[in-house]
Amino acid sequence: MRVLFLLFIVAPVLEMWLLIEVGAMIGALPTIGCVVLTAVIGASMLRQQGFATLFRAQQRLDQGQIPLQEMMEGLVLAVGGALLLTPGFITDALGFACLIAPLRGKIIAAVIRSGVVNMTGPGSAPGAGPFQRPPGADTRDSGNVTIEGDYRREE
Repeated sequence: MRVLFLLFIVAPVLEMWLLIEVGAMIGALPTIGCVVLTAVIGASMLRQQGFATLFRAQQRLDQGQIPLQEMMEGLVLAVGGALLLTPGFITDALGFACLIAPLRGKIIAAVIRSGVVNMTGPGSAPGAGPFQRPPGADTRDSGNVTIEGDYRREE
């Protein structure tokens, strides 16, 4: 609840204060120009980083792997893009942090450590994450689970 308060009340007030202060120092038009320029540069970076992440995800899929890291990067890139399109210098700084690969990796690591996201998959410890073995499954196998079912073709 406190986070939402900060997000919707305190953050816009800080952004307005900073915009007013910068506007008083360099003028209104240069301030608006800086905000527009950061949005344009951010959109360009977002496009480049997004395509690179999509390419890596496709490579992982082609290798038969689940692109968990790339999916997390995609989410962080989307948040970064939204922050860059929001007028203000604080949101721009946070948005650029999401677009810079080393910082993005640290953001993802922090989110995973906090427990908000659980990045486990097949072959992880039994009972961990969303890929759990069904009750009575043979635990001697390498994490492969056979799901039995009936198949009927309807025409």
